[in-house]
Amino acid sequence: MFKKNKKENGLSIIIVGCGKVGVALVEQLSKEGHDITIIDTNREKVQIIANQYDVMGLAGNGASYSVQIEAGIEKSDLIIAVTGSDELNLLCCTIAKHVGNCSTIARVRTPDYSIEARYLREKLGLSMIINPELESALEATKILCLPHALHVNSFAHGQVEMIQLKIEDKNYLDGMTIADFGKSREFAILICAIERDEEVFIPSGDFIMKKGDIVYFVAPRKSSKAFMNKIGLKTSRVKNTMIIGGGRASYYLAKNLINMGIDVKIIESSRERCEELSVLLPKCVVINGDGTDEELLLEEGIQEAESFVPLTGIDEENVMLTMYAKQVSNAKVITKIRRGNFKNVINRLDLGSVIYPRYITAEAIIAYVRAKNASKSSNIETLYKLFDSRAEAIEFQVDEESKVTDIPLAELSLKKDLLIAFINRNEEILIPNGQDCIKAGDSVIIVTKHTGFTNILDILEG
Repeated sequence: MFKKNKKENGLSIIIVGCGKVGVALVEQLSKEGHDITIIDTNREKVQIIANQYDVMGLAGNGASYSVQIEAGIEKSDLIIAVTGSDELNLLCCTIAKHVGNCSTIARVRTPDYSIEARYLREKLGLSMIINPELESALEATKILCLPHALHVNSFAHGQVEMIQLKIEDKNYLDGMTIADFGKSREFAILICAIERDEEVFIPSGDFIMKKGDIVYFVAPRKSSKAFMNKIGLKTSRVKNTMIIGGGRASYYLAKNLINMGIDVKIIESSRERCEELSVLLPKCVVINGDGTDEELLLEEGIQEAESFVPLTGIDEENVMLTMYAKQVSNAKVITKIRRGNFKNVINRLDLGSVIYPRYITAEAIIAYVRAKNASKSSNIETLYKLFDSRAEAIEFQVDEESKVTDIPLAELSLKKDLLIAFINRNEEILIPNGQDCIKAGDSVIIVTKHTGFTNILDILEG
């Protein structure tokens, strides 16, 4: 075992699998003060990651009883299995449940298993099953239903949306202060985070929005479309989509869109996979061909497509395809990026909405870990990383009375760079003002540049 300095605070977590998702988890969870042990069959990879992130590492089969014992499963709080094999991940968690008394999370990507996720979770005693391709497809679906949005996040069981958009030239918001925007009572909307010139702001009232700003606003679901219409942005969902690549993410996305009445065309190079997709998705047009062939794309109607989603397994291909689509069409584009390096370069390119499956997966797991590490007074329901993890939006369920309850928000000593975005009280969505109070039983969304919050009390100074 490659041993590093053991951390005293936080949970004891074993991560099996050092692929892209595993590394993303190690990176974030080690920052948040947890005691991490990684397991992978690749000894060299384990050593590199253990040294880079100051965690403990063990080379071996994560589904082996003896390897788990050596990794300390008997005293661990959580095991997360994110190897490339669904079966191995499920086996890792099953053994861990029998050997230790820990929570278990498995990455499961096969569609057949995903359909049975609830059954598997119950019968195997898993805390969570996470499917990166399915989660990516769900995010892409939400974006294609609101094409001018760059990203759409959901809170309060879908009652509230947090939407990211770019302020274009001559837009309604260009030149407006946050205070002036707030005076308009036409919509229940709160602008909660803005990125300008690679700097993130939790804006105060005198902040002036400008062309080129990337803005996050939060709103009850019924208000978001009306607001976007008001500022001149298209809100009707796309009528058709062209998808390049026929992998799992493409299958999940096509299935979602077809169920919504959206026409879908998939271009896939493998004839065998095309035949499978034709059976699985009888209402989808499946084309056997090279999705990077310019002539084929033109022939299949890329110039008329309302949306275009390259979901190949090669980032460079996805980027080039997106840039080509933006050149020859007015399609809404979504770009899937598997790797996390060169993010600064990618952010400077006009790639439409960019989806990182590894970070979508990591967010869901980190939300669970923080909730497990929280006190009884509140719990984390939902967590999203904003602007490449430079800000967070967290939904807390407030279970008990505490230092933040029954006191007007204006009188609370809140940390800087923090905003209380909304309060959900008995399914009534409140955009709070200074005289509103948080009450036991509420769920509350906060947006902040701070990281690592596990409890609603973390919003207070000191």
